[in-house]
Amino acid sequence: MLLAIDVGNSTTSVGLFDKEKNLRFLASLDTDSRRTADQISVDLMNLFTLYRYNYTDVTGAILCSVVPPLNFMMEKALTRLLGRPPMVVGPGVKTGLNIRLTNQTQVGADIVADAVAALEKFEPPIITIDMGTATTVGLITEGRNYEGGMLLPGVNVSLEALSRRAAQLPDISLQHPKALIGKNTEDCMRSGIVYGTAGMLDGIIDRIRDMFPGKFVTVVATGGNAPVIVKYARNKIVYDKYLLMDGLWTIYQKNK
Repeated sequence: MLLAIDVGNSTTSVGLFDKEKNLRFLASLDTDSRRTADQISVDLMNLFTLYRYNYTDVTGAILCSVVPPLNFMMEKALTRLLGRPPMVVGPGVKTGLNIRLTNQTQVGADIVADAVAALEKFEPPIITIDMGTATTVGLITEGRNYEGGMLLPGVNVSLEALSRRAAQLPDISLQHPKALIGKNTEDCMRSGIVYGTAGMLDGIIDRIRDMFPGKFVTVVATGGNAPVIVKYARNKIVYDKYLLMDGLWTIYQKNK
């Protein structure tokens, strides 16, 4: 079995694959850079117990992280728990991507995993959207070229900014809006953030599609906030909950 871990800014996703690439479980933990290797090991052991699997059956692990302060402890925990160090997505790891950025080391490991998985499922050109703490938009073209992308504030970051900077605006959770035009403060905020984000993505998608006249451009979205936002976009956006995990599985197979 393969243990795949994605350390994001807010949450850490933990997935367990069998040898046929079936995802046996996908769990989520809070990301906390203060946790020690022992605490991380206990968290992982508890997940295996919760989902009724044995960590001793794991034959390999792959780690993807955008939180550098946590990398050492995470690698140490996995090595201690599994008896072998994990594969870490980063420089030197084969992905099959041609990253066409001025500084390739600045590409987040999660963005790379999304792109690798998207190329396994769709024909380029492809627009990838990952909606986590930040919203990242990537563009993949023929020749497996990752051309670059955009970074925008995530949905929850925008909501928190509204609440903190405006004294009369409350903290609210991300939910489907009741209507386009809200009738109270909470509904107005919720409608604004959902329809506003969907409209922003529509505008970005339309502008990127203009770069490829006469070609079909696939748009695929993933991340915790995507299910709510994608529903309200006018462009067709494929939602893939497991995109990043599938990318980690593919990268591991390319390098083992």
